Amino acid sequence: MAVMKVIEVLANSEKSWEEATRKAVKHAAKSVKNIKSVFVQSQSAVVNGNDVTEFRVNLKITFEVN
Repeated sequence: MAVMKVIEVLANSEKSWEEATRKAVKHAAKSVKNIKSVFVQSQSAVVNGNDVTEFRVNLKITFEVN
């Protein structure tokens, strides 16, 4: 039986929600091992003028605890 733990992470990107998600996983992996899945809980964007300037994600990262 595996024991799993979930942490909540916020990340941003100037390009896309997908890149923000990848950045969050890459950064979390520096201190968290055995990441198994990511659940994108919410997405938002910052608008300046008429342009989207930043994409934001709030996600949950699940990892196995040894």
